[in-house]
Amino acid sequence: MTISERTLKSSDLEPARRFEVFTGSGRRREWLPEEKARIVAESYEAGETVSAVARRYALSPQQLFAWRRAARLPLAEAPAPESLFVPAVVAAPMSEPAARRGSSPRKRKAARDGGVIELEIDGVAMRVGRGADARTVAAVIRALKATS
Repeated sequence: MTISERTLKSSDLEPARRFEVFTGSGRRREWLPEEKARIVAESYEAGETVSAVARRYALSPQQLFAWRRAARLPLAEAPAPESLFVPAVVAAPMSEPAARRGSSPRKRKAARDGGVIELEIDGVAMRVGRGADARTVAAVIRALKATS
C-alpha cells in the first residue's frame, strides 16, 4: 500500500507496511552514453517496438524517441566526401543511314530510351532511367566503388 492509497482509503484495521520517501529531483536519472546507445540500438532491433523497450527501462517513449533523434544528428552533420561529382561524357547517338530510318519500332525505342543515363564505373555499365530512386542509385554506386 502506498502513502497515497493510505490517505485515500485509510482504515485503522490495516496499518501501512511500507513508507517511501523520494528525495532529489523525482525520477530523473543519469544515463551513461554507452547505456543510451545500447538502449537505442535495442529499439531498432527487428520485432521490437519503442514502447516495449521504453517500458523495459522505465522510460517514456518520448524520451527514447528523443535519444534516437539525437543519435541520428551526427550522421546528418558529417562532412561530405571529398568529391560528389565525376566527369561526364556526353556522346550523341550515331545517325543512321536514310534507308534504315522510318521504322516505327525504332521510334518507340528511341522515345522509351529518352532520359536514360548510362554510368560506367570500372568497366561496369549501369543504366538509370527516368524516375529512378536517387537513394537506390547512390547505394548501387557505393557498392560498385566498394567492390573495385
